[in-house]
Amino acid sequence: MSDKIYDLAVIGAGPGGYHSAIRAAQFGANVALIEKENLGGTCLNWGCIPTKALYASSALIQKIREHGEDFGLKCSLDLDFAKAVERKNQVVKELVDGIKALEKGWKNDVYMGYGKIIGGDKDKGFDIEIKGEDNTTIKAKRIIIATGSSPALIPAFNIDHERILTSDDILHPDFKKVPERLLIIGAGVIGCEFGNIFSTFGSKVTMLEYLPSPIATEERMVIRELQKKFDELNIEIHVSQNVLSVENTGNGVKATTCSADVPRDQVDSAEKSFFEADICLVSIGRAKESSNLGLEEMGIATERGAIKANKDTLETDCEGIYAIGDVTGGVMLAHVASYEGDIAVNNALTSIGGFPTHQETTDYSVVPATIFTNPNIGSVGMRRQEAKDKGMDVAMGRFPFQSLGKALCMGEDEGFIMILADKEDGKIVGASCIGAEAPELISEIALAMKHGLNVQDISEVIHSHPTISEMVLEGAEDVFGMSIHRKGRPDLDFHKRVKK
Repeated sequence: MSDKIYDLAVIGAGPGGYHSAIRAAQFGANVALIEKENLGGTCLNWGCIPTKALYASSALIQKIREHGEDFGLKCSLDLDFAKAVERKNQVVKELVDGIKALEKGWKNDVYMGYGKIIGGDKDKGFDIEIKGEDNTTIKAKRIIIATGSSPALIPAFNIDHERILTSDDILHPDFKKVPERLLIIGAGVIGCEFGNIFSTFGSKVTMLEYLPSPIATEERMVIRELQKKFDELNIEIHVSQNVLSVENTGNGVKATTCSADVPRDQVDSAEKSFFEADICLVSIGRAKESSNLGLEEMGIATERGAIKANKDTLETDCEGIYAIGDVTGGVMLAHVASYEGDIAVNNALTSIGGFPTHQETTDYSVVPATIFTNPNIGSVGMRRQEAKDKGMDVAMGRFPFQSLGKALCMGEDEGFIMILADKEDGKIVGASCIGAEAPELISEIALAMKHGLNVQDISEVIHSHPTISEMVLEGAEDVFGMSIHRKGRPDLDFHKRVKK
């Protein structure tokens, strides 16, 4: 065991962990970062980044297919999925190498192996045993656990990693062959993104969803727009399907389902449906990576695998140990894990003393979310039904891409933006967008919401022309019925009331 005592040890080097390590170093802390497999975690190696690299390939293919001749491009497409995978692998490698360089640049010590807390307290420091490529024991004054999550291995689905796959399997660097028929269980964010990608590369995609709708958390108008696009891509979505089993038949897969409306005790006698394909992707459920960390010995409670942490400070039941990201079972998004890392770092270093930090508490009131189908989807804040359920009286502005000059120039005329505002003061309470650059458009609205701005504040900002960002301006103005490029019914009383 080294005599060196770290100010902070971070277990897990995903978007929450490696971010936390760098942030702590920026405050002058002496940091150890522990990772069992690859820097960047799931997001960089088997999630956000590789899927977006493949998405970029599929989006380019779709653009050429749908608008190539309109742009003056006449060609036949020879698709090479293996080449797209190689590009994806290279993007991942470059970013992983970039994280390594950043950690080294901030003089953080990176240990490769499984980290387990084997004793200590906030006064004497904590001992962490590392087993793997590096075998040692280190001591740290404070700990942040950021071990993330992994695809849940649901027994009924018989995941064998050969024909019945998880998202990790299908994003493996060596998975380079497009299945002729792909069955996807789960039509949420992950399922829809993969369905879009593999359909573009030639798979006949069939999706099975337990809920009555795909991506059920989004606005109904957004869902309808996506379904229209999926129909064009010949993607079949079967909703309200309870998948009872999936089996590897030797030369393919077979899923057995019944209606999701059938009570559990009547499933055996219920009418069954059967779906066959070459490969099955299971894209539902993620398991929290909280085992073998020494939590029980340290008095840290878990619930269904999720580490219980104070929702405000992110400190666990053991003082001096914090938990962030997917492993806490909260909002399972990479950018939320990074945000929580900032909170935990400030609180951990402040509790030690001697750093230019201060105690902070979390605020999840404005969390943007994105779905990288084609077209993109972005959302933030409340949906209309949620606002209605809360008894709020909201006005809605809506503006279509087909009415925007820059969108037509780009051949991106699908979709719309919609903005919800409180009728009392015009404050923005939510927004959704499906179309080109939707996630970036939503970011502007998230900034406005975070700082309590209203739709009039947005309409008074000069937006460069011609740009896609004008979608936000037009959508905000349409809340009053005063969008210039869309016929509406002006509500001049509302406009006057919220104008500063």
